[in-house]
Amino acid sequence: MSAIPQHADLMICVGTLITPNGAERADIACRGGRIVALGALKGRWTADTTIDATGLHVLPGVIDSQVHFREPGLTHKEDLEAGTRGAVLGGVTGVFEMPNTNPLTLWQADLQAKLDAAKGRAWCDYAFYIGGSGVNAEQLQTLESLPGCAGVKVFMGSSFGDLLADDNTVLKRILRHGRRRMAVHAEDEARLKERKSIVEASGDVCQHPEWRDVDSALLATQRIVTMAEDTGRRLHVLHVSTAEEMQYLARHKRCVTVEVTPHHLTMAAPECYQRLGSLAQMNPPVREQRHQDALWEAIRKGVVDVIGSDHAPHTLAEKAKPYPQSPSGMTGVQTLLPVMLDHVHAGRLSLQRLVDLTSAGPARIFGIEGKGRIALGYDADLTLVDLAARRTITNDWIASRSSWTPYDGKVVTGWPVHTIVRGQVVVRDEALVGAPEGQAIRFLETPDKKTSPFELPQPLRVKNS
Repeated sequence: MSAIPQHADLMICVGTLITPNGAERADIACRGGRIVALGALKGRWTADTTIDATGLHVLPGVIDSQVHFREPGLTHKEDLEAGTRGAVLGGVTGVFEMPNTNPLTLWQADLQAKLDAAKGRAWCDYAFYIGGSGVNAEQLQTLESLPGCAGVKVFMGSSFGDLLADDNTVLKRILRHGRRRMAVHAEDEARLKERKSIVEASGDVCQHPEWRDVDSALLATQRIVTMAEDTGRRLHVLHVSTAEEMQYLARHKRCVTVEVTPHHLTMAAPECYQRLGSLAQMNPPVREQRHQDALWEAIRKGVVDVIGSDHAPHTLAEKAKPYPQSPSGMTGVQTLLPVMLDHVHAGRLSLQRLVDLTSAGPARIFGIEGKGRIALGYDADLTLVDLAARRTITNDWIASRSSWTPYDGKVVTGWPVHTIVRGQVVVRDEALVGAPEGQAIRFLETPDKKTSPFELPQPLRVKNS
């Protein structure tokens, strides 16, 4: 007598899954927003919705742990709806958003306002950083534990007002008040002020990496890592851009995790500035080829933990201002996965390693609950990609309110086809479907734990027959 088939909300059939065991051909059943069965499920499960994943690779949902969606206060550049719409079109299922909005995200009310604004408008799941500052340092341990908070973000340079934390005394206060991993933008503000006259005199954007030179990054990174080690605080250094920083950070991995960005891995000076002008202007800068080579070597050696986009849009009119009045920042959340899949196609890294850097890595180091891997009981966040698909990235494809990408015209191999957030199909056959039903990302009560305490919804592992 045959068993009665079990029923799922969604089934992904005959895809090549990238799991902790490597690549394996299997089906996935999703129910109640979570993965409830893996294996050969045909005839044993039925579903309301089925996706044929033949020829596709199924990745754990991509998590972009550094985006600037500009809401509130700067929504002419970007907002939560457009930013998350671009995210899911690019295969991203979760984002961490930064605190340099207007008003700044410094207090519980600021965080709650962002959470309220995201409800019913965000296409993917989300969390928001609290800015670490001299005005809230003693409250950070409470603030970082609030639901929907990704942790504390500190700007040692390239910021303004209460969000700039370049003084050692303030930095130590911030480091001592909290226990979660703290993210930092490490550029030495004093050196940046000292050297700005170089570009004010020339007005040449090609000198952007000369103004914000290697030492401005290295000095700040060395300073914050030393203080973190002294205070016993875990640290996450964002958008590392220099060979010298990577050499230093490789010796301090006990308490430090490292992020790199697609633009630092893909573009190189001076060519990018000659071709794109201020559209290539980011902080820290895109640098010469030797630095890009060092970032790739750091990926190969395991120094790098995460790839984040640092999606930071400005309008084309703002970017057209004479340098250095032009603002630094570019779009990136929607192109993160296509650009990195193209690197996979070129043989620069394996698909398994990419998954570690964009799914498992963020979940591991930030203590995200129930995300980052394809496993029973985990959220059904899935990114289905066609590794053989050739596409051209264009400005017309970009959902951002800023409506441009530095990769306009770039041909890539590897493309996101379907995006699934907690079992809800939000992109199917490269087109947006459904409604924005993103939720706040959950974090483990103890971020150091290696497993999640959440209840598993009747998981079942079906053996291949």
